[in-house]
Amino acid sequence: MTTLQAIIMAIVQGVTELFPVSSLAHAVILPRLLGWTNVDENSDGFLPFLVVMHLGTALALIAYFWRDWADFATAVMVRRGPKAEAERRIFWRVVVTTIPAVVVGFVLEKELRHAFGNPELVAGILIANGLMLFAAERLKGRRERALSRLRWVDAVVIGLWQCLALIPGFSRSGATMAGGYLAGLDHADAARFSFLTATPVILGAAVLETPKLAHAHGHFSGVAILAGVVAGVVAFISVALLMRWFREPEVRGFDPFALYCALAGAGSLAWFLLH
Repeated sequence: MTTLQAIIMAIVQGVTELFPVSSLAHAVILPRLLGWTNVDENSDGFLPFLVVMHLGTALALIAYFWRDWADFATAVMVRRGPKAEAERRIFWRVVVTTIPAVVVGFVLEKELRHAFGNPELVAGILIANGLMLFAAERLKGRRERALSRLRWVDAVVIGLWQCLALIPGFSRSGATMAGGYLAGLDHADAARFSFLTATPVILGAAVLETPKLAHAHGHFSGVAILAGVVAGVVAFISVALLMRWFREPEVRGFDPFALYCALAGAGSLAWFLLH
């Protein structure tokens, strides 16, 4: 992989990991669309390369939500009172929500890897992601629940929704936000909770996959680090824009992303079938 290719993929990663349009789908489809024959999605180094970019995204999320994580830490270890109790509730819901994806990802790792080498399949799943976003926006309940009042069962259900993102083509942020909508969260709280739960999941994947870069070529590892930095910078800008978007009252939060996924998936699939 060339440096320019890595930078392009990192920019796309920084946007698509947080926007509900599936970063994995773009990572699988983009090289095929651009004719990058030197990029092999089935190679041992491709998934670790993606994980390093995800690590950059996770660091960007920590930087943006550092106050939340600092409040969680002090609430769990030091502070008491109603505000601290609410923060502890959110923190432990974040922990519970991450568990299903960790377990499923570990058990089905080999099976899920096969999808990385099948751009046609991923393009089809991207269309399904658009349909999921469209449906979730319309199934969103009118009765809203504060994030601090999220129930344990809601956290588990959102965690199960997050498991969809293990399939390239389904968006992690989109799936967790959809679960949040169905649990009664509004757009802003669903987005905040989704981005908070992203951090431990992405960091956990990085711990498992990044050491595998040592088995790839040295140049590839250096390119991966550069890509991680670029992805992190772009992701920080992306999360700031998204939080502003989802705070807008009466916004149809998922609709533009649902339309994009449907068109991008259908267009990519048509291109692959005709070439």
